[in-house]
Amino acid sequence: MVQIPRLFQWVAMAAFVASTTGACAQTGARDAAAGDGAAAHTASAELTEATLYEMLLAEIAVQRGELDLAARTYLEVAKRTRDPRVARRAVEVASGAKLTDIAIEAAQLWQAMEPSSREALQIVAALLVSDRRVDEAMPFLERLFASEGVNVESGFLQLNRLLAGNPDKKANLRVIRSLATRFQTLPQAQFAVAQAASVAGDNEAALAAVERALKLRPDWELAAVLRAQVLLKRSPGEAARSLEAFLDKHPEARDARMNYARALVLDKRFPEARQQFETLLKSSPGDPDVVYAVGVLAFQLKDFEVAEKNLKRVLGMDYRDPDGVRYLLGQLAEERSQWQRAIEWYRQIDDGDHALAARMRTANALAKQGRLEEARGYLHRVEAASDAEQAQLVVAEAQLLRDAGRHEDAYQVLAQALTRQPGQPELLYDIALTAEKLERFDELEANLRKLIEVRPDHAHAFNALGYSLAERNLRLGEARELIEKALELSP
Repeated sequence: MVQIPRLFQWVAMAAFVASTTGACAQTGARDAAAGDGAAAHTASAELTEATLYEMLLAEIAVQRGELDLAARTYLEVAKRTRDPRVARRAVEVASGAKLTDIAIEAAQLWQAMEPSSREALQIVAALLVSDRRVDEAMPFLERLFASEGVNVESGFLQLNRLLAGNPDKKANLRVIRSLATRFQTLPQAQFAVAQAASVAGDNEAALAAVERALKLRPDWELAAVLRAQVLLKRSPGEAARSLEAFLDKHPEARDARMNYARALVLDKRFPEARQQFETLLKSSPGDPDVVYAVGVLAFQLKDFEVAEKNLKRVLGMDYRDPDGVRYLLGQLAEERSQWQRAIEWYRQIDDGDHALAARMRTANALAKQGRLEEARGYLHRVEAASDAEQAQLVVAEAQLLRDAGRHEDAYQVLAQALTRQPGQPELLYDIALTAEKLERFDELEANLRKLIEVRPDHAHAFNALGYSLAERNLRLGEARELIEKALELSP
């Protein structure tokens, strides 16, 4: 046996305890309930010198960023020692390194060693779902929902979020329906089925399920809002009538009233929508979500003074997305041709989701003032965080040039960028559209076909190529096939 200095034994033990104690609260709590020092006794009994040496190597590998080696080592130790804490550590390391197969194997091992652990069941199911193996996750989900003490109502409300990462929406619906069969009288189960059916595009099934949920719980605002959202796909008027009927019985339902107002906007019943938002403001004057919604609605109605007043007010109310509000205020200023004011709003956005879009709109505002070259220079100075962001900046510059009627210059900017990123979808699509403006139809077709090769799910590429052929009365059969494919990809 390999002899390890006593100091290294203690280092390995400390690393193991540090990495597992916090992460395995459930295991630790159980061990503590069994008696003080039980966890340490179990660990010291199971961790031979050879095992300690392997775990020391694993922790060193973690510190060095060699997560593949660390995850595999922990998994092997877990298999040998049958210690659930080691398996849990293997899951953590493998998940962090996106080593999905190792993470799933370790999680299943952990769950087999601790069959009553709800956390283990949850993690196995989540990992399988994230790996798009939803049907394999089904037995683990069934056992989770059957576990003693589990909050089934909350579980069903979170189920669609858990499955959201799986692109096979029909499979998700199948899983949720199967789980719901044992809970026919539970409104949350019917609600989960309705959500899944709506996402899967089965609106009739969604309506039937949400109606069952409302029959079981008639005052449930969340279900009433979901029913309206499904009806909205058919008609804003139907959605509005559904919410109006619910509000007649439950006038205090704020979210339902908010959605009712939005449905009225979509149904172009603007005075009625404004009345609903004014009602919301009276009942919740300090609610930033309501004030924000009123500002957005006023913006949509082109009531810019009311929009600006409410959006500025939101900024003083600790709203969760202040940069989003600033971005809207910048757009509002653009709508009023207040270009410098728009730039001032955009420049307050330093980072986050709106930062890149704010930079591009700043350039557009500069160009609108006749400062095209300054706008181009500004875009050149923006630091892109990725190749995709760099492509967006190039497309924005090309658009400024096209707006100025400089289509050849736009084409050259895009062509130069394509030499650096030859397969970049946004660049291929934009240069194709620019080639069309220059009546270079061969180049248009070549770039769109390359885009389809790179991104076979790019509906706009199929659509643009199909219409280009049709408008020139060329290869009409192929044009129709291309457009039908575009419709299939994006109904």
